Amino acid sequence: MWLLDKLLKHLVKHGRLVVIDHDGRTYEYGDAAADPITVRLTDKGAALHIAKDPRMGAGEAYMDGRMVVEPPHDIRDMVLFLMEQARRDEGKALQPKNPVRRALGKVASQLDQLNSRTRASKNVVHHYGLTRQFYELFLDEDRQYTMAYFRDPANTLEQAQLDKKALIAAKLRLQPGMRVLDIGCGWGGLGLYLNRMYGCEVLGVSLAPDQVKFANERAEAAGVADKVKFELIDYRDVPGQFDRITSIGMLEHVGRTRYGEYFDKTFDLLANDGIMLTHTIGRTRTSLTTDKWNRTYIFPGHYLPSISQLSYAIEETGWEIGDIEIMRYHYAHTLKDWYDRACQHRAEIVDLFDERLFRMWQFYLVGAEQGFRHGKMVNFQIQSVKQRSALPMTRDYMVEEAERLRAKEQAPVWHLAQAAE
Repeated sequence: MWLLDKLLKHLVKHGRLVVIDHDGRTYEYGDAAADPITVRLTDKGAALHIAKDPRMGAGEAYMDGRMVVEPPHDIRDMVLFLMEQARRDEGKALQPKNPVRRALGKVASQLDQLNSRTRASKNVVHHYGLTRQFYELFLDEDRQYTMAYFRDPANTLEQAQLDKKALIAAKLRLQPGMRVLDIGCGWGGLGLYLNRMYGCEVLGVSLAPDQVKFANERAEAAGVADKVKFELIDYRDVPGQFDRITSIGMLEHVGRTRYGEYFDKTFDLLANDGIMLTHTIGRTRTSLTTDKWNRTYIFPGHYLPSISQLSYAIEETGWEIGDIEIMRYHYAHTLKDWYDRACQHRAEIVDLFDERLFRMWQFYLVGAEQGFRHGKMVNFQIQSVKQRSALPMTRDYMVEEAERLRAKEQAPVWHLAQAAE
């Protein structure tokens, strides 16, 4: 416990943390008068496992039941508390001290991003193959699994996801009859929305078999299967040309070394007067490494770019950037809603899988949330064109069209009672 004790003494300066070791000894940190968050370690090796690599070790210890957060607090309270402390400390206390370990971490991170077609498919199935039933327990009704757009933080997740789709559509400047390619189409919600609002033809592509199957079922049920189609295919193998391209939450899976390939292929797929919208998680500063815990357990092969990395790749492959919007706190609100809904459906998730997977996803969701609240994670929406004449002089059209779309459709209501169904 001595190493973890040393780390926490340095880290916790505000609020109060209490750690109960496996032998019953109690360690207290921070302000003795504050309301404590209490953590219990259940075996002799847990403290050292956490201290050796805090980000990786804490996630594994929580997943495996070696670290328990005592009520009335939970893992979200603990992670946000500690990461706020780390933010004040610039994260130094949570960084591995061993330079060899840091170097090996960089190498492992870069090897993880070698996303060949076979490996990319395997990585996608690892995450999205958890069945639609699992995701339905915490996503909105349309199963949007990317950042929601909270025009007001008090809005429901359903409203914020509908507002996200309206904003994306407005930036595309769609017209009836246009052909749209949706790269990384998820469960089909955006493609169906674009068809519903504009009557355009949509081809959605994904490497997740369950997503493609369900998206086609939705198109069939809506009576638009002749206009909205979804295929299990790598975007690199898509033929033809399209008037518009959307890439929403897919670029994170491409890998840093393949940005040139990605933007070169999409350039060929887009008509000369077309518009592409790329929506991705990114970072405010360039880093060559990715979070070890996330790439091991949640998103193998992922990488979060900085805007400089993306702009360079876009410009080098012939595009012109028409617009960039940087969204800071929207995903934090989204992840908080997902976390709350997952917790409300804990019994169902455990029944589908087990307690370990439920705790893994708790840790993932709050870990990502803190990155948007206290870290350097943001979302980018980048509008790219071949010809600058494809866009109006000002951004007014985005606001006007998004407002028109919002007026046409109301968000469904999600009730807490659903958690008991």
